[in-house]
Amino acid sequence: MRLTLLSRAYCHLCDEMLAAAAPLAAAAGVTVQVIDVDADPELERKYGDRVPVLIAGDAATGSEICHFRLDPARLKAALAVPAAAG
Repeated sequence: MRLTLLSRAYCHLCDEMLAAAAPLAAAAGVTVQVIDVDADPELERKYGDRVPVLIAGDAATGSEICHFRLDPARLKAALAVPAAAG
């Protein structure tokens, strides 16, 4: 499993979500890929100002865990899903 964090360079909420999610992901042996929505026109159009967004899987096909603020319970639940199902 991989987590994807949709972010932007000047977003303090994005920095906060990464700082909060990274230790939980690391404890589960999961990596967090950070993608700048402003570098991808399709993602920027889809998410606009609704960042940060934490996704289980990749940005195109994954499922949203939370946005704006980390939801630790939802992240822990997503991390508990077997890798083959995620």
